[in-house]
Amino acid sequence: MGSGRMFKFAVCELLQFTGLCVPLFIIMQRFAVIVVKVKASEQPPGDSTTVYWLIVASSIAYVTSTALLVWLPLKYMVFMKKKFLIGKKKWRPVALVYVILSTLPCFAFLIASSEVQINNNLKHDTFQELPVSLVLFSLICIDVVERIRHCRLTGQANEMARDADIPSSLLTHVEQVTQVTPITLAAPRPATPGPAVAGAIPRAAGQINDRNHNGVGARLESNGMVPGIPRNHGRPFNISELNSHSGSGAAYHIPPYAYTGPLRFLCASDARADVFVDSFLFWMDTVEMVRVAEHPRVYYSGWVFPIYIFSYLSCLRVVVMPHSPLLSSLGVALQDLPFFFVRVGLIAFFGLVTPILYLMKNLLVCLAFVYFNFMTKLRLFNTERMYF
Repeated sequence: MGSGRMFKFAVCELLQFTGLCVPLFIIMQRFAVIVVKVKASEQPPGDSTTVYWLIVASSIAYVTSTALLVWLPLKYMVFMKKKFLIGKKKWRPVALVYVILSTLPCFAFLIASSEVQINNNLKHDTFQELPVSLVLFSLICIDVVERIRHCRLTGQANEMARDADIPSSLLTHVEQVTQVTPITLAAPRPATPGPAVAGAIPRAAGQINDRNHNGVGARLESNGMVPGIPRNHGRPFNISELNSHSGSGAAYHIPPYAYTGPLRFLCASDARADVFVDSFLFWMDTVEMVRVAEHPRVYYSGWVFPIYIFSYLSCLRVVVMPHSPLLSSLGVALQDLPFFFVRVGLIAFFGLVTPILYLMKNLLVCLAFVYFNFMTKLRLFNTERMYF
C-alpha cells in the first residue's frame, strides 16, 4: 500500500515539474531561432549561433534556479502542511507559483517574438499550435493533478479519499437517518379561558395525531417551523415530508437518480473522471482567445498585447479553489468582461477571426451575473412577496 502511494506521489510530482519546464524550453528555443534569423542578416553566422546558444543556456539556468530556489522549497512547505500556506484551503499556492514562474514567461516571450519580427519586417513564426497548446495543456495538467492527487486512483467512487476540490453528487457513503417520532401539532392556547385570541394558529386539517407514541405534542413557531425538526435551508418543514420520513425502519440517503435497467452501464459516472472534463471546460474560453493570436494578421499587429495580457489574467483564476464563491466574480472580472471588449475590437478590425459564439457567451455571462446578483435585490425586481 505504501509503495503504491509513493508511486502516485512520484508520478504527480514528475508531471507537475515537466509542465513547469517543457513549455519554457520549447518557447525560448523558438524565440532563439527568431533572434538568430534577425541577427543573421546583420552579423556573421558565427555570432548568430552564439546568440542562439546563449538564449538556450539562459532558459536552462532560469528553470534550474527557479526549481531549486522556489519550486522545491514551496513543495516542501506544502507537504509539511505549513498553516500559512494551506491553513484555510481557499487558494492553491502551487498553482499560483506555476502561473508566475512558467505561464508568465511563456506569454512574455510570445509577445517579444511578435515584436521582434514586426520591428525587423520579418514574418517567420507565429507560434502556431504546438507551443501555445503546450502551455495551456500544462496548465490544465497542473490543475488536474492538484485536484485529484488526494484521491485514490483505484477502487470505486465510494472509496475515494477526502478531496474538497472534487464536486460530486454521487453516493459516496450511506448514512442512517434517525427515525422521526410522529408528533402532534397543536395550536397555542390562550392565556385565559374563552375564545382563542386573534393571531393564534388554528389546528390544521390532516395534522398528525398519534396517541400511541407517548402523546408527544409540539407547537408551531411563529415562522412555521416545528421545534426539534432539522431546518431545511431555512424552508418551513413540510408535513408530507414528515410523514415520508417517519415510516417504520431506518431511512437512507440515496442517489438522486438510479437506473437499474439493462442499459444501466450507460449511467456510469465517477467524480474523478469528471475532474478532467471540468478542467478542460474551465479553460476553453482562454484557449479560444489565445488561438486568435495565432492568426497571422493578428499576430503581426499590436493586438497581440491585449490578447496575451488578458489571457494571462484569466489564468489567475486557477489559484482559487474550485467551486469557491469567489470564482464567479473572478470569472467575470478577469475573463468574460475583458474578453468581450477584446473580441468586439478584433471583429471590428479583422472581421470574424473569433467565433460569435464566444462573444455571446461573454456578453450573456456578464449580464446574467449582474442581473441575478445585484438587480434582483432592487425593489423593482424583488417580487418574492407575490408568492406568499
